[in-house]
Amino acid sequence: MNKWSPMAKMALGASLVCVSAASYAASVNSGSTGADGAFNPTANQVVVLPPSGVLNYTSVNIPTGVTVTFQKNAANTPVTMLVSGDVTVAGIIDVSGKSGGGDGTMGGIAGPGGYDGGHGGMPADKSVWVSSGIGPNIGRAGLGPGGGAPGVAFANSIFTYGVVVGAGSGGAFATSSGPVNNGSGCTYAPGSAYGNPTLLPLIGGSGGGGAPGALQLPGGGGGGGGGAILIAASGTINVTGSILANGGRDVQMYSGATSGGGSGGAIRLVGATISGNGIISAKGGGGFDISASQVSTSYGNFSYCTAASAYTAGSVGRIRLEALSITRNALSTPIASSDQPGPLTLPGTTPTVAITSIGGVSVPASPTGYNDVTIAATANPVSVAVTTSGVTVGSTVTLTVSPPAGTIISATSAPTTGTLDKATANVSVSLPVGSNTILASVTYTVSGNASTALSQYTQGERVDKVRLESVLGGASTATLITSTGKEFAIPAERLAGLKG
Repeated sequence: MNKWSPMAKMALGASLVCVSAASYAASVNSGSTGADGAFNPTANQVVVLPPSGVLNYTSVNIPTGVTVTFQKNAANTPVTMLVSGDVTVAGIIDVSGKSGGGDGTMGGIAGPGGYDGGHGGMPADKSVWVSSGIGPNIGRAGLGPGGGAPGVAFANSIFTYGVVVGAGSGGAFATSSGPVNNGSGCTYAPGSAYGNPTLLPLIGGSGGGGAPGALQLPGGGGGGGGGAILIAASGTINVTGSILANGGRDVQMYSGATSGGGSGGAIRLVGATISGNGIISAKGGGGFDISASQVSTSYGNFSYCTAASAYTAGSVGRIRLEALSITRNALSTPIASSDQPGPLTLPGTTPTVAITSIGGVSVPASPTGYNDVTIAATANPVSVAVTTSGVTVGSTVTLTVSPPAGTIISATSAPTTGTLDKATANVSVSLPVGSNTILASVTYTVSGNASTALSQYTQGERVDKVRLESVLGGASTATLITSTGKEFAIPAERLAGLKG
């Protein structure tokens, strides 16, 4: 049986918004329907998020000693708490990511709206230790737009049982993660920064890269990215306790293989007044400073393939405070940006690209990224159907297939046909037997008003093309390509409403 795990739902885009000071209302309307009533937990509580991720309260009061966490929905949306009255947080609201597992099978789970950490590599005989990213010992990259690169381990001929170990890099968000600058054949770039201070759109942190496995021990999984939460109240938001969206920690195994920490997530508070000097934190997870001189002899002789030190912590996330009056004077981690209350969401239709079927088998509407489609062994090539919306007709879609072992496979479709609202194409690709991951990307040309509007993200350079790329386990990313060939990554939601 062949199993493919496509990222079949790619949320690609959102609009550009400009809000002038004259447009601010004298009061704040959270838009809460009040359907969920007053939220007054008296003990620790896990709130089950509805499919929309939106909770409509009349008031919120979380007392000292009470921690509120959230069960993610199938779409992994951020947490949105709309409150028609006041919000008091004397206890804890926590959407932080989890630390990676130490058994090599699981990356850390992200908070709602965030991205999971990469899996750790499995133990393997040193004959298959490689630095080219295809061996079973290789960790997996962290998920998300700023996902950390995986660590690798490869044989060191100096030692009979030697292995050179490269750490996974931390996830990125508000800033890039620390570089893993390895000088012995396993160089990996840090995760790339993304998003913007307004937190429009609201998006969480990225996962850290998984550590490599060695002879007898698996690598640790990367830390999960911090989640994302919006609390909007028509009244006062008073925080004397904690609101947390921290990244999950890195994991160091006995072999010395270290995973990357998840990046911090996103916290946005919008209210008539924001008060209280409690903790508001979206810091990156963990961080292990790897020195080139460190050596472990737990299982043979090990050394790190770092020419210089590598710091594996995830980057900080983003915090945004918007209110008519901000009386809070304590600093958050990182330091928050602030302004008058603005729109809670971005208007406009979101461009999409979707894998709709593989080998004639329909893809689920909400794929998980793992074994979403199972088909019987079929003579290659297999036909993969894709659909785009809001993307220039006549664009070509590229599939990237990651097999269970071996090199990555790419295939490109003929130009799409149809309309701007819905265009289709088929891609013919030969797939190895086993569990494969299929991701899609599309590059299309922009001009006129769209090119001008997007230039604010490219240091004023004219934007000629946009590349949309799916991200396993979450929303897609967008890269702007300028007339001089420079590339700038932005949240894909910024593209909504912009016609090519």
